[in-house]
Amino acid sequence: MTSATDSGSATYSQAGVNIDEGNRLVEAIKPIVRTTRRPGADGEIGGFGGLFDLAATAFRDPVLVAATDGVGTKLRIAIDTGILDGVGVDLVAMCVNDLIVQGAEPLFFLDYFATARIDTGVAMDVVAGAARGCRIAGAALIGGETAEMPGMYGAKDFDLAGFAVGAAERDQLLPRRDIAVGDVILGLGSAGVHSNGFSLVRLVVDRSGIAYDAPSPFATTSLGRALMAPTRIYVKSVLAALRGPGGVKGLAHITGGGLVENVPRALPTHLAAQIDLASIEVPPVFRWLAEAGPLEEAEMLKTFNCGVGMTMIVDRERVDAVTATLVSAGETVFRLGEVVNREADAVSFDNRLALGRT
Repeated sequence: MTSATDSGSATYSQAGVNIDEGNRLVEAIKPIVRTTRRPGADGEIGGFGGLFDLAATAFRDPVLVAATDGVGTKLRIAIDTGILDGVGVDLVAMCVNDLIVQGAEPLFFLDYFATARIDTGVAMDVVAGAARGCRIAGAALIGGETAEMPGMYGAKDFDLAGFAVGAAERDQLLPRRDIAVGDVILGLGSAGVHSNGFSLVRLVVDRSGIAYDAPSPFATTSLGRALMAPTRIYVKSVLAALRGPGGVKGLAHITGGGLVENVPRALPTHLAAQIDLASIEVPPVFRWLAEAGPLEEAEMLKTFNCGVGMTMIVDRERVDAVTATLVSAGETVFRLGEVVNREADAVSFDNRLALGRT
């Protein structure tokens, strides 16, 4: 029998974990993290927990709102193509957009990065993207975790999870209880597929036979780059609408389940949404997916955002003012339809999506 002494002492690095590399990564990302500081968060990362001083904010009677999410199988394309600069933005977006629909201002964010072996360049790209997303959302990146787990992931594989906390005044939480028949439903334009439905996207790409590094059939970049367009972060424009003209009664982040499943989440059970699909300017990526799939309209509507990343229920009297505020903040706004009494489905559609040939 061979003893431990005969074979030499085992080390953590022999098992595939490099603690020193992890420590170097933490030091390397500190300058990036500092760019996300905001009132309430001015500490350094590296402690056992991130600190946030709620008293440094202007909230009177705050309710904390938390959200967690990932990027899904969009990561598979990111890993295979090496297009990593946007997935950190995606990670933040998927969390903070869920906060804003409840009327909450994002305060801070933490990320979790798990991989077989730390590649500092890859990790830096991801964290830099997360910091960019935090700056767009006005949230502080106050900490996170990098886990090196050989045997759990393939050589270049990694996974991401994000966690965000925001706050809203107790009397301003959404959705409001006074949503009523006749309220108008607005849609805010998306930046593309965002971070949902990528298992279906990958199937369509595989069927098309087009390589990710080949020219995109619907954009001026490669197919991979076009599909990796980061998720749009709606925080600052929606906050401007909430704090400005007023009249916003409810919001829905259009993620997995599309308009079919997400819009009803902002409605009381006795009401429904009547949406005119012809009002949506469908981005070219969705027209290509529908054609290349081929995908039926019903499948598109329950899988993708189809060009609408966020919906907003607005008092009819305040629609013009809210629309003007959103447009001034850089949003593309569609007047999708209105709230009606529910008779059958929670969402009903008029007309068809513009899914003609690209």
